[in-house]
Amino acid sequence: MRTMTSKAAQSAKVQAGPGASESPATGPAGRRGGKKSSMGVQNLAGWLFSTPFLVLFLVFMALPILATLAMSFTDFGLRNVTHPLDANFIGFENYVNLFSDDKFLKSLFNTAYFVVIGVPLTIFLGLVVAVLLNNGIDRARTFFRVGFYAPVVTSIVAVAVVWRFVLDPADGLIAGLFSEVGLTSPDFLGSETLAMPSMIAMAVWRNLGTVMVLFIAGLQAIPTEVREAARLDGAGAWQEFKGITVPLLRPTLLYATVITTIGYLNVFEEPFVMTQGGPSDSTLTVSLNMYREGFNFFHMGYASAMAYVLFVVIMGITVLQLRLLKDNTK
Repeated sequence: MRTMTSKAAQSAKVQAGPGASESPATGPAGRRGGKKSSMGVQNLAGWLFSTPFLVLFLVFMALPILATLAMSFTDFGLRNVTHPLDANFIGFENYVNLFSDDKFLKSLFNTAYFVVIGVPLTIFLGLVVAVLLNNGIDRARTFFRVGFYAPVVTSIVAVAVVWRFVLDPADGLIAGLFSEVGLTSPDFLGSETLAMPSMIAMAVWRNLGTVMVLFIAGLQAIPTEVREAARLDGAGAWQEFKGITVPLLRPTLLYATVITTIGYLNVFEEPFVMTQGGPSDSTLTVSLNMYREGFNFFHMGYASAMAYVLFVVIMGITVLQLRLLKDNTK
């Protein structure tokens, strides 16, 4: 019976001819067509699922960014809110005026001061705390980690209330410590000299937890075999930290430095809540100045130009940091 069936199949195959060895549905061409059809369905499904995000991104991100760029070349003001197309094109006049504006130059200097002092302090203290919590502290480690990270997720309003109490020259915590030794507490937020360092201290305290978490993750990713090999070779704690920990932490250091620098270049909440840019514009930053020009004085074209100058500065510094630190991570 099997022999007869096999002969019948061979006879049918011969009659069908050599081109009919496989049906179109099951042959190579059919399989390729089915695979392409399946990929097309998957791509279509992907685009359908991503459509809500794309629409929201275009409406609330891409279009406003492009509109702001266009506004920076106009004299867009309060009168143009209802008739935006009536704004006059003035070319690069806003950008030229920025660099002859003493208030903008002051805010640019204050922002640079904030970044140059604040970023190294945040990175250094975050690394020290991460090393201590990863290696030096055995008891209540989770408690300390939560304590250092708590300011990151705390409302800026609550943080401002705490720091105003701490720095208050009459009834603050520091004023109480000064009075215990017979001294008068300085007015930290009312002094042109001390206001910006006070803002920096607040920012470092608030952002320390983020950097700490990043460094703890980086430290835990270092293979224990490398540390053990160094100890067997006679390396001390400092030699191990300098020769092994720091080089292997360079990718984490790069990321922490970049995001901290970007955040500090955009600093707005601390001076806005604590000092409103005072005293005498000593804590006025570019972001706060931009907010004032755009929403207090309604010089929106001028504020847009300020925003793009800050954008170029952030991009330039970020590229520079990537180049300086990337070569050392190889």
